Amino acid sequence: MEIKQSNQTSSAVYADAIMIRKAVFIKEQGIDPNLELDTVTPATWHYVLYDDQGHAVATARITPNDATTGHIQRVATLKSARGHGYAGALIKQMIRNAKAQGYHQLELGAQVTAQQFYAHLGFKAVGPIFMEAGLKHQAMKYML
Repeated sequence: MEIKQSNQTSSAVYADAIMIRKAVFIKEQGIDPNLELDTVTPATWHYVLYDDQGHAVATARITPNDATTGHIQRVATLKSARGHGYAGALIKQMIRNAKAQGYHQLELGAQVTAQQFYAHLGFKAVGPIFMEAGLKHQAMKYML
């Protein structure tokens, strides 16, 4: 497996990230494409995990909230690739990179159905459950 990252919307990594997000969020979960395919800036880094055959199977992105906090979003794994630890490996790499970049904490809005996954990686739930894109979410933080 290999993890690649890019902050360029013209990159193959970004194209692969969008392909995974469309399959998971738009096709599988029925999220409105206008909500899912938002505008990003070069401050947003897109990560894609490629399996041993070189197929893009998992993605996530991180955007700085400020100099010490990163916001992880759009974590997704293709349905056919779930259960292999790909998303966990991707998040762990993002944690290592964030630490190296001087972040003190990471935050994310977890779909409630994925809350245990993030808790297993060390994220702690904060605040009340909220709705986003028609799905229940829980804010979570990870201290670096």
